[in-house]
Amino acid sequence: MRALADAENSRKRAQKERSDSERYGGAKLARDVLPVFDNLKRAVESVTDEQRESSSALIEGIELTMRELLNVFSKHGMEVIDPQVGDKFDTQIHEAMFEAPLTGTKAGEIIQVSAQGFMLHDRILRPAQVGVSSNPG
Repeated sequence: MRALADAENSRKRAQKERSDSERYGGAKLARDVLPVFDNLKRAVESVTDEQRESSSALIEGIELTMRELLNVFSKHGMEVIDPQVGDKFDTQIHEAMFEAPLTGTKAGEIIQVSAQGFMLHDRILRPAQVGVSSNPG
């Protein structure tokens, strides 16, 4: 009976490891691709109106590339963690890059978003990088 139970436990453990491997096996590659997304996003955000008019095809191509990258992320179970200024800081999905007092805010409120975070299914791939208010009240 004990040998049968051990064999069954081993089978279940192997099945879970196989399932986790399929689900999270690409985490390292996904983590390595995130800076590419960040750089594309920074490039689009730094474009002025004048540049947008003169190089509209190039900028549109970069935006399409970003959208396609987000579609691929979604297809493989990656979700964007997109905190907004004023949201409450959550240690589970946010990483505090700095803390500063800012009038008109409460302690623990997000005052700046440095980088979006990403989840792979139900695991944090990269927490969102934020600045947090340290106002006492």
